Amino acid sequence: MATVFETTFIGNIGRDAAINDMGNGLFAINFPVAHNKNWRERKSGNMQTRTTWINCTLWKKNDANLRVVDFLKKGTLVELKGTPVAKGFLGEDGQVKAEIRLNVENVNILRSASEDFENSDVHENQEDASTVYDYEENKR
Repeated sequence: MATVFETTFIGNIGRDAAINDMGNGLFAINFPVAHNKNWRERKSGNMQTRTTWINCTLWKKNDANLRVVDFLKKGTLVELKGTPVAKGFLGEDGQVKAEIRLNVENVNILRSASEDFENSDVHENQEDASTVYDYEENKR
């Protein structure tokens, strides 16, 4: 029986996207996105915010159009759809840490950080959305 494990969320890009050439004709476009959860405390009435950072990767092949990176700028509000991955690692302080990653299949620009952005409805689909490439597993 087939299963689907996808998520969709909306957040603001925290840093301009960076393109990394992974070799074998594969490029990783990496960018962090902040998802804010806002609520009002019942007792005090004070507003609270919890920010969760998600490290996002959009995979492209060398013959793909990489122009999407021009739109993935700090402050841009995006809607992302993809496969989430939790990953543990050893931090510089020696403590075990965890991160949330998203292998992005679809990017929808909701609002640009730039006032000069003319097309606020850009959609970018990954060529082969059914295949998620795990770089860590395949670099060995």
